[in-house]
Parts: sequence; C-alpha cells; structure tokens
Amino acid sequence: MDDNIYGKYEPVLKAVLDNIIKKIQSYNEQEEAKTGEMAYEHLIYRVKSSESMKEKCCRKGLAPTAKAALFSIHDAIGIRIVCRFIKDIYLNIAYIKSIKGCRVIKEKDYIKNVKANGYRSYHMIVELTEPYEDVKKIKPGHFFAEIQIRTIAMDSWASLEHQMKYKHDIKEPKMIEKELKRCADELAACDVSMQTIRDLINAE
Repeated sequence: MDDNIYGKYEPVLKAVLDNIIKKIQSYNEQEEAKTGEMAYEHLIYRVKSSESMKEKCCRKGLAPTAKAALFSIHDAIGIRIVCRFIKDIYLNIAYIKSIKGCRVIKEKDYIKNVKANGYRSYHMIVELTEPYEDVKKIKPGHFFAEIQIRTIAMDSWASLEHQMKYKHDIKEPKMIEKELKRCADELAACDVSMQTIRDLINAE
C-alpha cells in the first residue's frame, strides 16, 4: 500500500506546479522586457508534503485520501510571490487572472483588510485546467493551488510570526505579540513610503 496520500497523482501535481510556475516566470520576463522592471523579486513554491496533508485532512475531519487532498482541500500546491513594492502585488494579481486555464475561485486581500495581529498578504485560490487526469477521473483535469503575494517586508514579518506560532515555551508571548504588531505597522508604513518614492522617481 502506498503511504503517500497523493498516490499516483504526486508526479501529476509536480507537473501542474511546473506548468504554472513557467507561466508566472513567463509574464515576469514579459514585464521586464516591457518596462525594464520585474513583476516580482522571487518565487517560493512547493507541493505540500504527504504527512502535512494527512494532518490537515485529519484536522478538517476528512479521510486521508487523494480525493480529499486534491479536491476538498485546495493548497496541495503552494506558491508565494514576493514583490518589492505594493503596486507590484496588484500587477501580479492582474497577470495571474489573465493566465489561460487559470481561474480564481477565492481571494482575500489582507493588505487592505489587515488581520488583527498585523498580518498582510494577498491570498488567491486558483483552479488550473491541465492535460492530466484528476482525482475525479476527468481529463483535462482540474487542480488547485494557493497563491500568496506579498512584499519583501510583509514576507519577513510573516516568517517571524510563523516561527513564533510554532515554537513552544516562548517567554512573554503577549509582549512579543505586541511588538510584532508594532513592527507590522512600521513595515507597512515603510512599504507605503517606498511605493511613494518609486512613484515620484518614475513620474514623467
């Protein structure tokens, strides 16, 4: 018995991820050729590990099956797009929405609607139509990916917040939470200032 929750779909997932990454890289090259500036600074991407997906299925009360992992849950494929400036986030959103075979089914703007702890990012769940059979035996198949788009400052803050969330026995957690919120607000103000400076430099 295959212990991998994705079973025969694991190589398919990797192929789907490879395809969407190539499309994201392609529009980045297109933007750089057109404007002289990249659409984003860098990409981080992965297929969620089998163990992590099994744990998520259990948390959600789902059977740990390929169908649950690839149809009921939508983040087996995860992509993070890290940008230099705030407006670049919305440029990337527009590009993603224009990709053929990519349909946005859910989006949350945590930049305009900041979380109480200071978290800022733009989240999208996309459905990808690809020339592979999916878990419902449909071909071309439908696969899902979670895309997070944020600035370098937002990404640095989120990494620190994530470290705190999963580290046990932290001394003075309330004080750290307060400091993290303060840092989030300061970094957000810096992002706005950086965007303003960039706009002034590029003004004709």
